[in-house]
Amino acid sequence: MVVPLPDRASAMALAGAGEANLRQLTQTTGVQVVLRGQELHLIGAEPQVSRCLQVVDALAHLWGRGQPVTAADLHTVLSAPNPELVVQMHRDILARTRRGEEICARTLGQWQYIQAIRTHEITFGIGPAGTGKTYLAAVLAVQALQHQQCERLILTRPAVEAGEKLGFLPGDLQQKINPYLRPLYDALYDLLDPVKIPQLLERGVIEVAPLAYMRGRTLNRAFIILDEAQNTTPGQMKMLLTRLGFGSRMVITGDTTQVDLERRQDSGLTVAAQVLQGVAGIAFCHLTAADVVRHPLVQRIVSAYERYEQRG
Repeated sequence: MVVPLPDRASAMALAGAGEANLRQLTQTTGVQVVLRGQELHLIGAEPQVSRCLQVVDALAHLWGRGQPVTAADLHTVLSAPNPELVVQMHRDILARTRRGEEICARTLGQWQYIQAIRTHEITFGIGPAGTGKTYLAAVLAVQALQHQQCERLILTRPAVEAGEKLGFLPGDLQQKINPYLRPLYDALYDLLDPVKIPQLLERGVIEVAPLAYMRGRTLNRAFIILDEAQNTTPGQMKMLLTRLGFGSRMVITGDTTQVDLERRQDSGLTVAAQVLQGVAGIAFCHLTAADVVRHPLVQRIVSAYERYEQRG
């Protein structure tokens, strides 16, 4: 079978560096995949060729625009129970950055996480670094603010390194907590005019504060993101969860393998995952190394550590 590709850029995007994607397709589907100019030749038995063509079609949203198909993209399609799910995932554009780039899930795990945030009042995103759990939550929070689904964004994080006592750091509260919330700011600056962000902070539409400042409050009509939740104590986690007010949504992200608390202290994230399983309105999404969308080496590093910890 011969599959014509729109242009040379599409062909190179699909093939990958050194045609690594084509070799992976051949190895996985049993079809000989050969690129000749702008034509993709699929050589093999009909059922295998049909399967290979489904995979290529499911990735068309990427290579059709000349956007490189990564090993993670290919793995997502090959491991999906139905390639059509990946097509639906790619069509679900969350937002566009100020540069016009589309933001969407890159793995099925990320897409399930997005769906959970959309349909639950409280969502826990648990997984290793690079899975997009914090960034995607911030994108959905900005969307909710822009569509007037909430009145303010509240970004918080336990400042474990400073023992929640930030007084010795220079600057005002905003300057003290900013270094701990850099990943959340990345999404804000991708989607919002940088000139407007200080204005939104000044008006309280976007609030950035250490977790300790949430005590005693009721958070109505807010989209709340707690980052690095593995470094909360059970008491801190319960405190924040019970701040949820009417018309609000909360996303809690963390990595249970990266706890910085003292050894004898339980992680509030670990305890919450045990206590709150099955509670209506709360979703738990567990992202894995397969959902890492950074450099491919990061995925291999995460997998290696997972294997090491399982042996221990």
